[in-house]
Amino acid sequence: MPQRRNISSGSKWEPLLGYSRAVVAGNTVYVSGTVGAAADGSVPEGAYAQAKRALEIIRDALAQAGADLTHVVRTRLFLTDMGDFDAVAKAHGEVFGEIRPATTIVKVAGLVDAAFVVEIEAVAVI
Repeated sequence: MPQRRNISSGSKWEPLLGYSRAVVAGNTVYVSGTVGAAADGSVPEGAYAQAKRALEIIRDALAQAGADLTHVVRTRLFLTDMGDFDAVAKAHGEVFGEIRPATTIVKVAGLVDAAFVVEIEAVAVI
């Protein structure tokens, strides 16, 4: 079995749900679905701002794992409203325009809180 290391963001939800912000297994980093909550728990307004914040959280988790955004090979984006596609695509493109990971976009009925409109997960290979 490859060596495993859990990465925590310090969220109160991690021990409650029993998950990690990211898990390093061998040379692969799996980043959990990430919403764009601010450090104080507030939710930025709009899909673009939420996507940007989620990508910042993902970037920070990757850094703790010894990786960076250039190591990302796959992202999954979950949107509650496909009308937000352009805003989320803009945020994703600003970060991954040159990296171009494999990406899936899925419309979902809802996320953990109605205030969230986008959730992003990532996989990176170091």
